[in-house]
Amino acid sequence: MNGPVVVGVDGSPSGLTAVAVAAHEAALRGVGLRLVHAFGWPAAHVPPIVPPWDLADAGVRELVGGTLSEAEQCARRTVPGIDVRREVVVGEPVMVLESESRTASLAVVGSRGLSRFGSLLLGSTAGHLAAHAACPVLVVRGRPHPVGPVLLAVDGSPASRGAVEFAFAQASLHGVDLIALHVWNTHTERAYDGPADPPFVTYDEDRLRDEEQRVLTEALGGLREKYPDVAVHRRLVRGRVRHSLVETSAEAGLLVVGARGHGGFAGLLLGSVSQAVLHHADCPVVVVRTGEERP
Repeated sequence: MNGPVVVGVDGSPSGLTAVAVAAHEAALRGVGLRLVHAFGWPAAHVPPIVPPWDLADAGVRELVGGTLSEAEQCARRTVPGIDVRREVVVGEPVMVLESESRTASLAVVGSRGLSRFGSLLLGSTAGHLAAHAACPVLVVRGRPHPVGPVLLAVDGSPASRGAVEFAFAQASLHGVDLIALHVWNTHTERAYDGPADPPFVTYDEDRLRDEEQRVLTEALGGLREKYPDVAVHRRLVRGRVRHSLVETSAEAGLLVVGARGHGGFAGLLLGSVSQAVLHHADCPVVVVRTGEERP
């Protein structure tokens, strides 16, 4: 998709960091940057003559103009000459960004904020956005100015193919290596970190390790040839998914996960694994829904 990179703007330090990241991503993709501020009218105070999709006569644009101007200045400092569009939209932030994602190549949000965007990572809102956005969602969090390879969470499911494609393309765009991490277990350990843990069954450990190695190899099939400039480091790790992802994120510049899959990443956006990644990863996180393949 050649749509713009969309970023949620709220004027917070975290939001401005997201703007800078979004500007850089837009420049790499050769697309424009769209700054979006969601404004929620209290139901009892919506001006009767102003439809909720048109704020031109309500003075709201002037009210939030300073916030958007600051965000635009941040974007232009990051990438001089970048094509920037600004918009104020009535509605709940998650619904506004979901709508904006339909024509975007990437949606970017910060991990903390001042306005209603500030609750983006609390409760189910982040999961809702990541699960329903029509483009990949990048949550800017972790250490300041992270550098390092792209870390890809591999589960081997057909649904995760979009995340694999995105991770390769992202590594190529940024000129960094790719770490393809696949967590395996013998089903006799609590590797799943959740209530849906499989029953304790003993397996042939060597055979299972060989099978998981095959899963990892097949998941990357064809993409190493498509992106010959990307150096790939395959890691087959026996352990817990949540711990392995968070721990390895300390050496990464970006963590890419799929919204659906099976194996150790089952229900990634529904339980403790997603919460751990979105709240505790040491680098930004991109969630790629099923069917999304390009950054």
